[in-house]
Amino acid sequence: MKPLESRKQLLIAESELNRSQLVQEWRTLADEARSLVHQARTISSFASAAATLVAGLASCRRKETPPAAAKPSWGQTLGKVAGLFSTFWSDFRARRKA
Repeated sequence: MKPLESRKQLLIAESELNRSQLVQEWRTLADEARSLVHQARTISSFASAAATLVAGLASCRRKETPPAAAKPSWGQTLGKVAGLFSTFWSDFRARRKA
């Protein structure tokens, strides 16, 4: 064999080794990525369950709202309306005289 032919054969063999090493590294990387995705899904499901549990506990511990204030009586409502009417009436008369 000539020196150039032997060098060419060595380069081809080296390229094949590099290709197979690259394929192996990609497989390893893909396996690690799958493992990380699996862990993320597991953590996500635990976080979701924990959030649901916390929300459920918070809703159980929530105090009942106090009862709404009682409606004012007719007398109180009528008194407020009369007060507003007298205010408007006095303003109206003052403007009319001016």
